[in-house]
Amino acid sequence: MTKKIVNFTLFQVVWLACVLGAARGYPWLGPAAVTVFLATAVALSDNRRAELQLLAAAAALGFLFDTGMTAAGFFFPLPHLLPAPWSPPWMIALWLNLAAALNVSLAWLKGRHLLAAAFGAIGGPLAYTGGAKLGAVAIPGLYGILALAAGWAAITPLLVWLAVFFRRER
Repeated sequence: MTKKIVNFTLFQVVWLACVLGAARGYPWLGPAAVTVFLATAVALSDNRRAELQLLAAAAALGFLFDTGMTAAGFFFPLPHLLPAPWSPPWMIALWLNLAAALNVSLAWLKGRHLLAAAFGAIGGPLAYTGGAKLGAVAIPGLYGILALAAGWAAITPLLVWLAVFFRRER
């Protein structure tokens, strides 16, 4: 239970570091914070290879998802290092942050694909809306929120499935 509490707490702290860092002109803060979280998550994992595979997949999927959503005009993150519409490193850090929670504090989603879809459809847009209120992203209206909800309803069960898939014995 302590491991889950620590994981969930770090998950929240890193989210704040990523979003507030970007909003306040310190876009490196999120990637730095997530690096500490990932080192901890991988070190404590009972299957480091699977954890690293999940992290790589989440980073790639997140980069593609956010880049596509930005290119389509559904939301606009504060840029850093890469020009728009490419997803900035602080946003990719958020995807790594989520992946580091999937096998610990969010493990209750495993095998519950409809629940994972609902969790994503609600939690994804809430996270982006929170980021918008803090000044890290802009969402151009209800259509942006609805597009994020639809995207997260699809990608969350996929990430949960990948967390299980990478842990299977081969």
